[in-house]
Amino acid sequence: MEMIFHLDSDIFDIVSSGSKDVEIRLNDEKRRKLNIGDTLVFLKRPDDIESIKATITNLVYFNNFLEVVNYYDMKRIYLDNTSSEDYINLMKRFYNDEEVEKYGVVAIEFNKS
Repeated sequence: MEMIFHLDSDIFDIVSSGSKDVEIRLNDEKRRKLNIGDTLVFLKRPDDIESIKATITNLVYFNNFLEVVNYYDMKRIYLDNTSSEDYINLMKRFYNDEEVEKYGVVAIEFNKS
């Protein structure tokens, strides 16, 4: 299976550099279809012209974003100089507490193709 993820340009660039190798998303119905070996296609916003392909190497499930930041080094999931608190607040812009409580969170580990 192949799944597309849209990334802001700063995040796209750190995926491109190889620094970021874990994508964190809500574990909703869409992401529950993912399996190890599936292909991810990252598209760079706003134009969605540049792309990176990657292969899922592992899926790790969490109850919330606090568990994620306690498990991973920040440089693998976001920008190295970001605090755990800032990262959690950023993720709350995309997913509200009710969604996180309902679905949980999935860490999608990947290798660029």
